[in-house]
Amino acid sequence: MCASDRNGYQIRYYDSVKATSVSWLWYPYIPYGKVTIVQGDPGEGKTTMMLQIAALLTRGKSIPDGKEPIQPSNVIFQGAEDGIADTIKPRLIAAGADCSRVAFIDTKGNEKLSLADERFEKAIRDCNAKLLIIDPMQAFMGSDADITKLGGIRDAFVRITDVAEETGCAVVMIGHMNKGSGSKGIYRGLGSIDVAAAARSVLLIGRDQDEPTTRVMVPIKSSLAPEGDAYSFELDPDTGFHWLGPCKYSSEEILGMNIHRGSKVERAKEHIRMMLKDNDMHGEVIQERLQKLGIGRRTVTTAKIELGVETYKNGNVWFWHLDDED
Repeated sequence: MCASDRNGYQIRYYDSVKATSVSWLWYPYIPYGKVTIVQGDPGEGKTTMMLQIAALLTRGKSIPDGKEPIQPSNVIFQGAEDGIADTIKPRLIAAGADCSRVAFIDTKGNEKLSLADERFEKAIRDCNAKLLIIDPMQAFMGSDADITKLGGIRDAFVRITDVAEETGCAVVMIGHMNKGSGSKGIYRGLGSIDVAAAARSVLLIGRDQDEPTTRVMVPIKSSLAPEGDAYSFELDPDTGFHWLGPCKYSSEEILGMNIHRGSKVERAKEHIRMMLKDNDMHGEVIQERLQKLGIGRRTVTTAKIELGVETYKNGNVWFWHLDDED
């Protein structure tokens, strides 16, 4: 067996390490004890989604699509762009959070926080926090970290990654996207690819191009579990936030690389043609099938009008009919 040598380093063999499994705040998107990045363009609902998750955690309610209820837990939300009293607190209240379980590190009159700051670990341990949200991560990189250069970010991430591992806290860092339009989602995070490489999970938040109130979360990196389905939620100015559930979307679609507003209508029209080729169908069944494919009701309505679909009522059920185009 190897032991410490005169230079002070130690070699261990893996038979001395006890194997453990990864535990999850939200499987397979947000693991405990690891760093997750949630990225997207401004105004797409990144912070809102994470505040909703934080609220569920503080109330001991199941995370969307969760298998079991959880115990009420403490959360640290460390923001740098929004006012604590006039923005963050009202948003926590709107999300239904138990604000007595949501903490932040008060930096007034103190040195600015960075990812390597020991105060993050102390706060997690003092609060027994299960979730730390850093928003946005770019504000906490530290003056010495150049996030645009390869390798420049790794040192900034080492400490916060260690903190997550040592405390078992889920660390979620919210990040902005760069302006590149022809890149894969994982390369569009603001900074070098090292940002995404340092995280175990990367989630992209974007807008459904045909449903302006619908946002979609797409996993673009999943190192610890099979990649999960995209998950959608609604941000409606009148009715607020609502989880919608799993959906079929890719990061390329959300980034607008291979899909345009009109093309989804064409996709809906093709599906409607196929479903109505031989028989009339219950209109609500058509809507439900297309919704499972990630095609919203407004898009289906547009496709229906453009195709010239006729409707008629049989009993209490509305059926759709499409004349042969031949």
